[in-house]
Amino acid sequence: MLAREVIPPPEHIYPPDEWRLVETRPDADWIDRAETMYALGNGFLGIRGSFEEGRPSLSPGTFVNGFHETWPISYPEEAYGLARTGQTIVNVPDATVLRLYVDDEPLYLPVARLEGYQRVLDMREGVLWREFTWSTPSGKHVRVRSQRLVSLEHRHLAAFLYEVTLEDHPAPVSISSQLLNRQDAKPADEPRSDRPLDPRLAQDFDHRVLNLEHQHLEDKRFLLGYRTANSRMTLGVGVDHVIETDCAHELESEIGEDMSKLVVNADAEPGKPIRVIKYATYQTSRTVPARELGDRCRRTLRRATRDGFGALRRTQREHLDRFWHRADVQASVGSDRIRTQQAIRWNVFQLGQASWRAEGASIPAKGLSGQAYEGHYFWDTEVYVLPFLAYTQPRIARNILRFRHSMLDRARKRARELSQEGALFPWRTINGEEASAFYAAGTAQYHINADIAYAVRKYVDVRGDYGLLAEAGAAILVETARMWADLGFYGRDGRFHIHSVTGPDEYTTVVNDNTFTNLMARMNLSYAAQALDLLARERRKEHRALVADLGVTDEEVARWREAAEAMYVPYDEPLGMNPQDESFLDREVWDLEATPGDHFPLLLHYHPLVIYRYQVLKQADVVLAMFLLGDEFTAEEKRRNFDYYDPLTTGDSSLSACMQSIVAAEIGHEAKACEYFEYALMMDLADLAGNVSDGIHIASAGGVWQTLVFGFGGVRDSGGRLSLTPRLPSGWQRLAFPLRFQDRQLQVEVTHQHRRVTLEEGEPLTITLDGRAYELEVGEPLEVVPGEAS
Repeated sequence: MLAREVIPPPEHIYPPDEWRLVETRPDADWIDRAETMYALGNGFLGIRGSFEEGRPSLSPGTFVNGFHETWPISYPEEAYGLARTGQTIVNVPDATVLRLYVDDEPLYLPVARLEGYQRVLDMREGVLWREFTWSTPSGKHVRVRSQRLVSLEHRHLAAFLYEVTLEDHPAPVSISSQLLNRQDAKPADEPRSDRPLDPRLAQDFDHRVLNLEHQHLEDKRFLLGYRTANSRMTLGVGVDHVIETDCAHELESEIGEDMSKLVVNADAEPGKPIRVIKYATYQTSRTVPARELGDRCRRTLRRATRDGFGALRRTQREHLDRFWHRADVQASVGSDRIRTQQAIRWNVFQLGQASWRAEGASIPAKGLSGQAYEGHYFWDTEVYVLPFLAYTQPRIARNILRFRHSMLDRARKRARELSQEGALFPWRTINGEEASAFYAAGTAQYHINADIAYAVRKYVDVRGDYGLLAEAGAAILVETARMWADLGFYGRDGRFHIHSVTGPDEYTTVVNDNTFTNLMARMNLSYAAQALDLLARERRKEHRALVADLGVTDEEVARWREAAEAMYVPYDEPLGMNPQDESFLDREVWDLEATPGDHFPLLLHYHPLVIYRYQVLKQADVVLAMFLLGDEFTAEEKRRNFDYYDPLTTGDSSLSACMQSIVAAEIGHEAKACEYFEYALMMDLADLAGNVSDGIHIASAGGVWQTLVFGFGGVRDSGGRLSLTPRLPSGWQRLAFPLRFQDRQLQVEVTHQHRRVTLEEGEPLTITLDGRAYELEVGEPLEVVPGEAS
């Protein structure tokens, strides 16, 4: 079931364009959503798409991945082992603001008379640009052009170009370039709205977060250093300017804890541009003093001003050329081809923006496009985003797994707190400590361990990288397997059971024998044993060191295999399907058809206990297991499970529609597959969850790529063997996508007339296409007519 109708953005404001997201006027009804849609980022630094003039702006934001404040979690009723310390990403000082005054009149976009307005997110160039002509109250015409980018080449750097040209009459012009500490001092002309009761939103701080430790003004350059109040992290911020104009002008500047600014006061003449080029850099650390970070900022700014804005534009395009070469998915879908292609590229572009320079970190649930979900890392990254990275940018996938490995000691500590052996990774975190205050839908989701193990297996299968397995993956697998072996128990039936856990569906919590959890735990246990066997064959030296370091014995590995073999998986013989958990079918079915449309998501309108009593799903649970572990189910079991759970699934989670689409495509439910795909595709662009203003749903964007490649493209990689069973919908004309598989670059094209697979680089590769094996060689495209392969 889908709770909302898919209504794309109005075409007269946001026209279709394959490579660009175009806005033809600043619509007051879309300002908050557009701030997300036009956000820029590189995985380290993210900037929301607020207007340069600073207003109107409902939720401006600049975020640095991993830079956070901590705060004590307060419980009215205490219990042992609850999460103690909250973590929230900090909205750092905002360098986007360039306020414009002509004849001392401010440019205020919603009420200004504008002609020729365009704001464009160019997804090939990686630049957000805007231009328009402003008719001032005194009748003068002012041409305004702006560009901004968050550098993919220099991860700490953002750059802004703001150009003002009078077209007909001279006038005094002032451009105020500002650095605003919005976290602690929101401007008076930007009133705070009432905070809705939505647990997905970030914590409101009750204290000053950023405390100034250092500031220095050097001509047109600001250097400031801050330290957070509780987490004690340090932040260096630097801003520099280049002024280009033939108009007579003067500069004035000031620096302060909450506002620093450089004001260009010019006697503007018609036809003579006034151009302000602004560079901003951010450095963070847990240990380095703020003053030293300021020195780093100075060096970055010197390079930026020396090389210029044009150099940043060139390197931005070079990076994106590499990105799109491996990531561009092309789909021809009926009369909506351009709109669909635009939405596909926008979603894939968000994956690039969220991950490209995410070094020494993971990917927050909102990327760096908003503060919702506190900037936390969830299972979303490993299950929804990492498969995309494994097939397109394995370097980034490897770094994310290394980052998870860096949290292993804290995961071991958390397991001890919950009286378990091995390691238990936090449900949501920034610094490696559990930050979920609601254990029933947080810590109880033990499947996070198996999700990470799944990501390790996916990366190794797709990349063939035994080095990463030896370096980090095997340790993760061993410690997570130990947790499962200790968490479960053998019942009187001789089967291995896992009790008091929550699966992906957060509308059903703390249950016994959740099917998804048990199946994923079985995979985790089995693959941990297999990985050790693989390393014993392929990397003997590393295997011996690993086993000695972790104290792994043959007897322990044998216990993992025994538990996996004995794992209990709920199954209802009369219905021929898998109950979501042992008692799921005993519950009353929620009448979704009778639920008012404005009562979704249910979590905002019903007490959790009300929801827990019913058969109703926030997101796909068993259906997700059927995709991730497809070999565990027969085709008929997949159909019966899907048909049972589909009417019970609300779609209240943005993680659900994509997975429902993939499984629907596999079992031949084409209409459902297309319906769910469109829902996932337009999750943010059509604001289907009603909260795109809070940030991009990065996992859903990853799910869009998976739906195209794994669903309609039919790609699978079981056991490190690549297979394709394309399922092109009848209303589609073509689907094409690249794959990076085991150091080989492939290009896949699917139409109703043929399947073509081309090996563009790398050693020969054996693949399976529609059930038949073929040998691929460079320069010899494989082309098969549907039906001939089988």
